[in-house]
Amino acid sequence: MPQTPSNSKVRSDSEDVSVALPVLGDGSGRSLSMGRRRAIVLAIVQLLIIIHVVIWVLSQEYGWFGGATITPIEPSEGMEFGKNGVINAGLIFFVLALASTLVFGRWFCGWGCHVVLLQDLCLWLLRRVHVRPRAFRSRFLLWAPLILAVYMFLWPAFYRFVLAPFIQPNLGWPGFSVHLTTQDFWATFPGVSIAIVFLFICGFATVYFLGAKGFCTYGCPYGGFFAPLDRFAPGSIRVTDDCHQCGKCTAGCTSNVRVHDEVRTWGMVTDPGCMKTMDCVDNCPNDALYFGFGTSAATTMKSSPRAEPVHRKWDLSTGEEWSFALICLLAFLAFRGAYGAVPVLMAIGAASIMTFLIWKFWRVLKDANVNLHRWQLKFHGRVKQPGAIFLVLVGALIIFTVQTGVVNWIGWGAMRSGHALRVTVASDQPMGEADRARAMATVGWLDRVSGFDRGGLGIATDPNHDLEAARLLAVLGDHAAAQTRLQPVITLFPDDLAVRRFELQLVMLQLSPEQVDIHVGAIEASAEVQQRLRLDVAQWHLASGRVGTAEAFIRPMVETDPPSMEAMKLLAVLLVNTDRVEEGRILIDRYLQRVPNDAHAWVTLAQVLVNANERAEADVAMETAIEVAGDDPTVLAEAARYYRATGRDARAYELELRLQRLVGSG
Repeated sequence: MPQTPSNSKVRSDSEDVSVALPVLGDGSGRSLSMGRRRAIVLAIVQLLIIIHVVIWVLSQEYGWFGGATITPIEPSEGMEFGKNGVINAGLIFFVLALASTLVFGRWFCGWGCHVVLLQDLCLWLLRRVHVRPRAFRSRFLLWAPLILAVYMFLWPAFYRFVLAPFIQPNLGWPGFSVHLTTQDFWATFPGVSIAIVFLFICGFATVYFLGAKGFCTYGCPYGGFFAPLDRFAPGSIRVTDDCHQCGKCTAGCTSNVRVHDEVRTWGMVTDPGCMKTMDCVDNCPNDALYFGFGTSAATTMKSSPRAEPVHRKWDLSTGEEWSFALICLLAFLAFRGAYGAVPVLMAIGAASIMTFLIWKFWRVLKDANVNLHRWQLKFHGRVKQPGAIFLVLVGALIIFTVQTGVVNWIGWGAMRSGHALRVTVASDQPMGEADRARAMATVGWLDRVSGFDRGGLGIATDPNHDLEAARLLAVLGDHAAAQTRLQPVITLFPDDLAVRRFELQLVMLQLSPEQVDIHVGAIEASAEVQQRLRLDVAQWHLASGRVGTAEAFIRPMVETDPPSMEAMKLLAVLLVNTDRVEEGRILIDRYLQRVPNDAHAWVTLAQVLVNANERAEADVAMETAIEVAGDDPTVLAEAARYYRATGRDARAYELELRLQRLVGSG
């Protein structure tokens, strides 16, 4: 490669900018060993993810580990801590990654993230076809990852503890809990079709339009925490006196860091975008760069720089920064949750790309000369053929984004309105004519944002909209219409327990008991869902006095291997209440051997024993129930009644006082 003059001109889309970036030869003969090592490490990370999924699949198929596996080791799982106090494997992993960042800097992004592996692969493929993506540089959009991180991980806790007491006082704190295993590993992940689109957007598209680590720079919420912590880490890329400012470190950096400027100014890399990929170290012909420990970037930047800092150049003016930050926010809101399918990370990736495309669209309209990689979009004020195609395509994407946003906004408003109406009904307040009219209007709005195939504004129909419409129709008393509206949701999510139970409720309201039995027997769903539905039907029969029919539903579930614990408990209660006490007692004992922490089952056992004049054993069972229940008011009330009925007024009074204190504090 011929040498490039040290003060070569690099063309910007709007003007020529002089950038001092001397580049020497290609360094042929040097082995990029660190790059290969990083690729191997990232491949191992991907392999471990695949193994985790395979173990879950096999555990489901063969019953290994009770059909469970470790909860997803994914930082996004940590959101459950702020929402519900859940400690899972993803949270523990994320905390450890954050803690290590305070020591080694932002290393996890470069060495442990499967999305970085995807971006690196896409960059390699693009370079194979001679496309070298240029980094898009925006000041304000750099804040997007941190804002998103705060929204995802900190906002739920802030809302619950600071705002909810005034806005939603019934939103209680469930307390802390540990959930390190799961039987539904894929519950929080999107389907295959969305995953493919996500990989394309956060891989090829972000790399092509935004630069080598485009998604990391403008979309990754985890990086939003890693970047500020990196400033306080002693570990960083540092330089020796052998540096000749050749610029090969910057040319080879895939983190979009101007390494040669950083080390010249501070003697180390202070840019929090540095992901410690070691590309710069491998590319240095003088071995002047290394990873080492010393003063942090925050401390170093408070001291006097070694040399005059180079003014950092941005692609957007200050006015444009404000405008395009707003565009990015609106695009994110338009895409987020669209059609019940677009996850948050995919939405921010798409929003970042749309922001770049709209900015480039604006440049084509405004500037005399505009390029997009090898494509000349506009030259000397004349739009070239690639530019015309670009304008048409981006114009279509803008229309699509606006349309998606309108559908999302209307649907969001209708969903809020429908939920409020259903809360009114659930609180036993009569539904007046005004509420009925409002419910019908809400269903109408949900119809308007359904898919084109139904005459709506949407490209497809959001299943959440169908579900809400079905619930409103049920509230209005039109159960047949509700079941029809629910059917597409059932087709998409046949194993969603909440959806199938709602379907069963609608069926119970319309069909005879015999027809309900036939219906539940014909349901095609997972074995777990089928079992839960059969239990619901059994309880429905019991509540209606059809004890024999209920027992016929329950017994087969108790006799399976392994038996259903809920069915065993329900059958035991049924037997006790139909004077088959001895068989019921045996079943309760079997149940408690397997589920010893069920306080209500201990209460039932105590009642059975006291009726059999085995008072000492009954007292032991009731005290066990009290111990296991903790502050469960229903168990305390049952225990107080038990001791009052058996003549132990002092113990009953003690439990009643405890119950009063508990209710008063609540």
